[in-house]
Amino acid sequence: MSRGYAGHMTVYPSLRYRDPRAALTWLHEAFGFTEKAVHEGPDGTIGHAEMDADGGVIMLGGEADGGDARFGAHAGQGWTYVSIDDPDARFARATAAGAEVVLELTDTDYGSRDFSVRDPEGNLWSFGTYGP
Repeated sequence: MSRGYAGHMTVYPSLRYRDPRAALTWLHEAFGFTEKAVHEGPDGTIGHAEMDADGGVIMLGGEADGGDARFGAHAGQGWTYVSIDDPDARFARATAAGAEVVLELTDTDYGSRDFSVRDPEGNLWSFGTYGP
């Protein structure tokens, strides 16, 4: 399916969290992402949420116990790369929020400046200046 112009596709990472409400707070504190939409079930649990990630969008929700086979128990198993202009500032913010550093800030041999951290539930977040 194309949107916008021929050959253009939009990709939205979708991550699962055991505690999506805590994830929303942490992703804001660590990376500066902001809430766009939060959809709660009748019991107050978050079924689906969206965050603005510097003009991009990430989606997240809680683990599902059975039911929809697309979701299931996948919390903490996501890997996402985010292309940004200032990885140094984002690294400082992420580490100040307690992100587990997996890869320190580094200059790659292909010209990118990158780092990788894990969020409190184990999802891997990589940030850098590389843009395909």
